[in-house]
Amino acid sequence: MFRNKAPALLALITTAFFLTACSKAEKEVVDNYDPARDYFTFANTDQFVTEHLALDLDVDFDAQELRGFAMLTLRRLDAAASRVTLDTRDLTIASVTVLQSGSSSPAEFSLGERHATLGAPLHVELPADTGASFDLMIEYNTSPASTALQWLPPELTAGGRHPLMFSQSQAVHARSWVPLQDTPAIRITYAATVRTPESLLAVMSANNDPLTPRTGEYHFDMPQPIPSYLLAIAVGNLYFAPLGEDTGVYTEPELLDASVYEFADTQAMLEQAEAMYGPYDWGRYDLLILPPSFPYGGMENPRLSFITPSLLAGDRSLVSVIAHELAHSWSGNLVTNATWRDGWLNEGMTSYFESRLMEVIYGVDRVDEERVLMYRELLQDLETVPEHMQALAPRLDDTSSEDFQGGIHYSKGQLFLEYLEQAFGRDAFDTFLTSYFQEFAFGTITTEAFLDFLDAELLSQEGAPVSREQAEQWTYQPGLPEGTTIPSSANLDNAAALAAAWADGEVVLADIPLDDWSPHATIHFINSLPADLAHDKLRELDEGWEISSTRNAEIGRAWFIQVANRRFTDAYEQLEAHLNRFGRGRLIAPVYSALAANGEDRELALTMFERARSAYHPITASWIEAGLRRAAD
Repeated sequence: MFRNKAPALLALITTAFFLTACSKAEKEVVDNYDPARDYFTFANTDQFVTEHLALDLDVDFDAQELRGFAMLTLRRLDAAASRVTLDTRDLTIASVTVLQSGSSSPAEFSLGERHATLGAPLHVELPADTGASFDLMIEYNTSPASTALQWLPPELTAGGRHPLMFSQSQAVHARSWVPLQDTPAIRITYAATVRTPESLLAVMSANNDPLTPRTGEYHFDMPQPIPSYLLAIAVGNLYFAPLGEDTGVYTEPELLDASVYEFADTQAMLEQAEAMYGPYDWGRYDLLILPPSFPYGGMENPRLSFITPSLLAGDRSLVSVIAHELAHSWSGNLVTNATWRDGWLNEGMTSYFESRLMEVIYGVDRVDEERVLMYRELLQDLETVPEHMQALAPRLDDTSSEDFQGGIHYSKGQLFLEYLEQAFGRDAFDTFLTSYFQEFAFGTITTEAFLDFLDAELLSQEGAPVSREQAEQWTYQPGLPEGTTIPSSANLDNAAALAAAWADGEVVLADIPLDDWSPHATIHFINSLPADLAHDKLRELDEGWEISSTRNAEIGRAWFIQVANRRFTDAYEQLEAHLNRFGRGRLIAPVYSALAANGEDRELALTMFERARSAYHPITASWIEAGLRRAAD
């Protein structure tokens, strides 16, 4: 997920599949558009459905590959169907075997034509006697080119002595490490046996035991059904520390103390979330703090959220990402979007839920600041995102398009739910959300099903303040509806006023109460500087506040976007250090794009990218490439 939203929030998910897009010459036009269909899978889910996945994998750091077996338990929906089609990308398939009733039969298989975004379909021809329920055992290995897996050498880890590998399956990358039906419409339980070097620990989006000894062989079970994009694995020199009775953190020992301090409020967040919207149905809630190359702020893998180390600011100012990933345990993991076109039901609802959690734990003033920054980035997205992608539920059937939503399905989705809350009252809307999570628990849902449920529970009430037509304005139309409440913050208004006053020479830096400000106020100050501000003033600001060496990654992001936009070359050395320090797409891709688009430095941006790209996750690299292409247009 890569997210263009408020500081330190999760990166946007559903555009991941656009970043390795085909050329326009390869564009496939779908004439009979079906909004309930997932156009990003080859799997024939109308004929066969996976119910369980069993993995048996060896982790080979030297070859940078996973090797072993995937066994899929399938149920036939179409009695006449004789071919199973699965999703793969860059997998080597050695054999396929059909298992049923204690017998086994080899199956003929073939890989179809490779699509640049979707990979290649795996077609399996079933023996004639295959029954209504059966297992497919697939022997395979991954490729070092897997878009889901990043293999880090020791020098790119915190400790510098052991390698580390981690996955990122969302949106359509699970197929690059497991052959399966890679669509959010299908939920599966899974089990896994994973063998690693004995000195390393394996963890998964499953029942990790904090007391697990290092044996080189690890066993996992996920008893709740999950969509394929929530399959996750990591292997490295990982250690555990508790945060509370049901929460804890895994990371390299060098980051453990800082992580325990930064994320100390996780248990309180969990308890507050349960009080708001019902029981947490996943057992433990732990965090895995990964190396800087992790491409997102966080990924809501059930039981074990994957988190960027860029949140380790030392002041707990960026922990809204944790609130976001935890909230996904309800909105997304418990109730899942049926297709990627419905992704706002995951992200917009989670952003709303996150805001509510942060309000209880950290106060309304802080949340108001975050809402203002979110709204500002949404307005920027609306200036650049194509109009047909500005709907919460846009048409998504063109797998060759490079069109993207920015953070619209996060931010506009949050504003839509806040609009409903304000219209019906917080108590009534909380009752609705609790019913929603209960009604659709461990299932998938389309935008239309959500609107029908909303209609039945709220909109159809006599004298309801919102109509179905008004709700559909949010979900199906571009832009923001009239009457949208604009977030405001007195703290940020003050920061903006001081930015203008300082630029005009009415106040000096020493008179600005920086030590009393939140990081959000600092970011807003930077973003509010006049476009024609002289470089000597930028130099004065950088020297006075030491912004170029800030420990806060979000402040750095805001500053270096301005540095690139304004060609403030004094800070270019620190700008490149920022690009080398982080691998999270949100923190660096906009800086590359700003540098490439300022009229002078496109070649410099390309050069900096080539110097740094070997340390980036493939998802981050592809996102930067797409941004550089757009900047050249």
